[in-house]
Parts: sequence; C-alpha cells; structure tokens
Amino acid sequence: MSKKKRILTGDRPTGPLHLGHYVGSLKNRVLLQDEYEQFILIADIQALTDNFENPQKIKNNILELALDYLSVEISPEKSTIIIQSQVPELAELTVYLMNMITVAQLERNPTVKNEIRQKGYRENVPVGFFVYPISQSADILGFQANLVPVGEDQLPMIEQSREIARRFNSLYGQTFVEPKEMLSEVPRLCGIDGKEKMSKSLNNTINLSDSADIVVEKVMRMYTDPTRVRATDPGHTEHNPVFIYLNAFHDDKKEIKDFEDRYRLGKVGDIEVKKRLVEILNSFLEPIRQKRKEYEKDSHLVNSILKRGTEKGRAVVEQTMTLVRKAVKTDYFG
Repeated sequence: MSKKKRILTGDRPTGPLHLGHYVGSLKNRVLLQDEYEQFILIADIQALTDNFENPQKIKNNILELALDYLSVEISPEKSTIIIQSQVPELAELTVYLMNMITVAQLERNPTVKNEIRQKGYRENVPVGFFVYPISQSADILGFQANLVPVGEDQLPMIEQSREIARRFNSLYGQTFVEPKEMLSEVPRLCGIDGKEKMSKSLNNTINLSDSADIVVEKVMRMYTDPTRVRATDPGHTEHNPVFIYLNAFHDDKKEIKDFEDRYRLGKVGDIEVKKRLVEILNSFLEPIRQKRKEYEKDSHLVNSILKRGTEKGRAVVEQTMTLVRKAVKTDYFG
C-alpha cells in the first residue's frame, strides 16, 4: 500500500485546455506526481449538469482532455486518470452525502451562488447543478484524498467536504479522511482580450493544442495598452497581457526587463514585443504538440490508459464504499 499522501484533482471535459490551465494547475500536477499518489478525475457527470442537452460534446472532449494531459507529461505510470461516470460508486456516495448537508448550506455557498449568477439560472437552476458541490465532495471523500489543489474561489468546496466528513465520522464512526486544501499560489493568467480570466466561454484563450499559425494570429490581436496610440508613446506594462505572458513563459528575465524599460519609454512597438512573444510561446508549445501527435496516432493506447486508470480508481472508491455501507447499515448481503 502506498505511503504517499493522496491528491485528487481534475477537470470538466467542456473544451480544450489552455495556457491558463497550464499555469494554474497542469504544471503543478506534473511536479506533484513524483511526490504524491495523484488521481486526476475527468468529471464528465459534473460537466453534464449544465451541458445535459449536448452529451456528445462531453463525450468528444474526454479524449481531447486525456490528450492534453498526456502531452504536457502527466505520466500514466505516475498519475491515475479516471472517468467519473465509469465509477458508479461515486454517484452512490453522493446520495448518502445528500443527507449530510442542507439546502440552506448549499444556497450560502459563495462558489455556487457566483456560478448560478454567471449562468443566469436564477430560479431555473437545474437540481443536478445546484447539488454538484455534494458530488464534488463525494469525489474527494470517495478517493480519501488528503489534499486537493484549488484556487481561492474553491476553498468553500473544500471546507464543505471537511464538514461532511466530520459529521459522517461523528455519526457513524471514523470513515473518511478530512481533506485539506493545497492552495495554488500561481497568478491567474488573463485572457488575450485583457479580461481577468482566460476562459473557453469568453473565447479569449490560447489552447495547448493550437497550431503555430493560430498562436501567431491570437498574439497579434492581443490586447495591450489602450492609452498608447503610437509605438513612440510611453506605454504601461502593468496589466498588459503581452508582458504578463512574457513573464509567465520566458526564462530570460533580463530580456523581459529590457523590453519593459524600452516599452515604458516609447522605444519599442507592440509588434516587436508580440513577435518575440510568439517565438517564446511556440517554442514552449512545440514539444507539447509533438507529444500530442504521438498519442493521436494511437487512440487505442489512450483508451487503454483511461480504462486502466478508471479501473484502478474505481477499486479505491469501492474500498471506501465498503466502509460507508457498513457505517450506514446498508451492507445487507456483505
């Protein structure tokens, strides 16, 4: 049995992963997989809560998500990739955990409130979407995760999972590990349009799977400094996406400083800086593209990785459910 602490992380398969995902989570997952027992959940059931009218989209994106994982060096030998819907014990656990939390608690959850507002649901919020935090808690507790990497906006979800674990353990005896958050300290990468968040829904992303030509096109239309009319005008580098991306992906800090100093003095134009950013991003993305092409040629291998990972993950959750059923006295034939 592994002595390593266990991590649960994952994504909803709603579209391609982008540079914001890399900076915010993927890079960290590659580093963590050597030190921890890492489970990565492709949360297709949760994706269906607000995509129930288009299930084919979710199905298609599962393979794309797996290709993104593998192309950035998430290793199937070190990390276990699981498809959520293929672990029915997680749905069973969700039903049990629904008794541990009230409607009022869900309504107070700031993450849920924000997402309901963003999606414009109001009183028409689907029940499945409203209770998805309970499903998320079931994922965390089902895998007995010690740590869950999250951003600050997800902290209420982890606290809720702890509360559920604590109440269940108090009522029925020690069953669940109380999870802790692993707070990410990396800055959020803004969109190419200058908006605070890079998001698929806002169409302001540079995807890990984008071709070199698409990267050129996206960088060249990237938002910069709206107060700067001519290349000779002094410019602002703060909150300027071009410089934010340079700092995130370029290792030569001396060159960045030179660009920043000249930009502030009006001695370098946006086009020159953007062309350099294109070179840096394409240099970063090219090994990822090549790795992706290798896996795209062998879809059987990718499917076997998903199947093997899902079987391993399901075995872990089955162990948890043996404890849960015994605790709540539903182990009638066991």
